[in-house]
Amino acid sequence: MLIPDIELFNALGEFAFMRRALVGSLALAVGCAPVGVLLLLRRMSLFGDALSHAVLPGAAIGFLLGGLSLPWLAGGGLIAGLLVALAAGFAARKTRLNEDASFAGFYLLALAIGVLIVSKWGSSVDLIHLLFGSVLAIDDPSLLIVSSVASITLIWLALEYRGIVLECADSGFIAATTGNGARFHIGFIVIAVLNFVAAFQAMGTLMAVGLMMLPAATARLWAERLSMLFVAAWIVALASCLLGLVASYQWDLPSGPAIVLVAGTLYCISLIIAPFGLWAQRRKARRHHAI
Repeated sequence: MLIPDIELFNALGEFAFMRRALVGSLALAVGCAPVGVLLLLRRMSLFGDALSHAVLPGAAIGFLLGGLSLPWLAGGGLIAGLLVALAAGFAARKTRLNEDASFAGFYLLALAIGVLIVSKWGSSVDLIHLLFGSVLAIDDPSLLIVSSVASITLIWLALEYRGIVLECADSGFIAATTGNGARFHIGFIVIAVLNFVAAFQAMGTLMAVGLMMLPAATARLWAERLSMLFVAAWIVALASCLLGLVASYQWDLPSGPAIVLVAGTLYCISLIIAPFGLWAQRRKARRHHAI
C-alpha cells in the first residue's frame, strides 16, 4: 500500500507517543517556518545550516550530562549557538572577513568539537541521536520547551514585524534612520538559535535545518507577498510533519528524515508546477519570445 489510509491517521491519536510526536513536530513547524522565510529573504539560507552545526558542541555536553532530555540539550545548544553567532559577528566586524566566511570558520570548528566530545565520551549511537534526533522520543518537558519557543517566535514576529521587514529589505537604511538595526539583527539570531535548539530532539542537528528551509523555499515558489510566504511556509511545514509521521509509522522509517523527505518532495513538485516554478517560467519565456 503506497498511500496511507485513514487507520494510519487514527494511530496518531491512539498512541500517546504518537500524539506527543505530532504536537511537538507541529509546534516546531509553527516556529521554524517563519524563521526559514526570513533567512531566505535575507539570502542567508546557508546560515541556517551553519547555525544548526554551531549548537552541536553545547548540545553534546548537555546530552552527556542529562541524556536526551531537551532542557539539557536546549541549555547547552543555546549557549553554544549564541557564542558562535557572537564570535562570528565580532570577527566579521573587526577583520576583513565577511559574515559568511567567519560563520563558516566557526561552525566547522564547533561541529568538529561536538563530534569529538560525543565520540570521546559517548558512543556512535549517541552521535546518531544528536545528528538525526527522534521525534517519537519527545516527552512532556520537551513539549513544553518546544511550544514555548514557538510562542516566543510568534510573539516576537507580531511585536517587531515592521522592523523585521525593513531590516530584511535594507539593513543599512534602518540602522541609519532609527539606530535599531542591531536590535532586530541580534533578536533574529537569538530566535533562530532558539528554534534550532528546540528542534534538536525531534529532528537532530542535520534534519532541523530541513524543516526550516524547505518549507520556506517551497513557499517562495508559490507566493510573492510576505504575508502569503509565511502562510504557505506554515502549510508546507505542517503538512510535512503530519505526512512524515504517518509515513514513518506505516513504513517503519526514522521520523525526522521522513518529515524532511516529505518536505523535500513537496519542494521538488513545486519546482515544476508552482506559479514561479520551472514550467510556468518556461511558458512565460516562450510567450515573450513569440512576441
